Amino acid sequence: MTKNLFFLGIILAASGILSPPLALAAGLAYGLSVAHGYHLEARRLSKFLLQASVVCLGFGMNLGQMIRVGRSGFLYTALGITFAMLLGIGLAYALRVGKIPGFLISAGTAICGGSAIAAMAPIIQADEQQVAVSLGTVFILNSVALLLFPLVGYALHLTQQQFGLWAALAIHDTSSVVGAASKYGAAALTVGTTVKLARALWIVPLALITAAVKRSSSKVKLPWFILFFCLAAVVNTYVPQSAYFSKIFFTLGRYGLTATLFLIGTSISRTALQQVGWRPLAQGLALWIIVALTSLYFIHVGFISL
Repeated sequence: MTKNLFFLGIILAASGILSPPLALAAGLAYGLSVAHGYHLEARRLSKFLLQASVVCLGFGMNLGQMIRVGRSGFLYTALGITFAMLLGIGLAYALRVGKIPGFLISAGTAICGGSAIAAMAPIIQADEQQVAVSLGTVFILNSVALLLFPLVGYALHLTQQQFGLWAALAIHDTSSVVGAASKYGAAALTVGTTVKLARALWIVPLALITAAVKRSSSKVKLPWFILFFCLAAVVNTYVPQSAYFSKIFFTLGRYGLTATLFLIGTSISRTALQQVGWRPLAQGLALWIIVALTSLYFIHVGFISL
């Protein structure tokens, strides 16, 4: 019975019947109420679906607009990542969170959630438990952000560009940024996706710096799917004959990300919540709230804009 519910949830999410917030809520309900028989498979599938869906979203983007948005958000991204990393490490020390999970949670909040954690873990020699705690913390807060951010955006009457920028700067994972931004509007989706993917590229310099400090020989994993996202945008912008197929791929990308959110929701189980503990969750929550409120304030007053 539980297996049937799992596959039914994937089908409903991937078909577009469930919206991104509903897909995530359904995944959370499944993960918290029944024993997940496909935990490892769901994690692998969600990673693949996320990357493939992001590439498909590139077929709905205009390259010129992407370049303009990425160039405008470069300084904010650099300052935001530096601020989040320093603050996160400070909070981890104050709350007596271990150095390794504290660093991973900081990196996941500062850059792009699970992807940053996965890239940093081998460099700082994190064990499976430390990675699980960090991922659990980020995924829990990531889920809350997807449901909460659109409500705040509507309440504050944020424009499409303002909301897309805020989502990219303050929501952990790309999947939830896209989910929240797509619910808010098409312009928010373009801004949010572009700024978030530009932010994800900062995994590389952070990983190289960390490896140099730790004198680690671990290889830095490059987010190659971002390159394919850009190539898809080139095709959509400069190949008019691709319009029909571009529309299809873009739609598939949105449905794929909705399915990804369902899979991420199923990974948050009672056991995962118990493993996280209050200290890492407190660090992640405090860091996320400060980053979200600070970026929202500067966007709202016009200090950060595109």
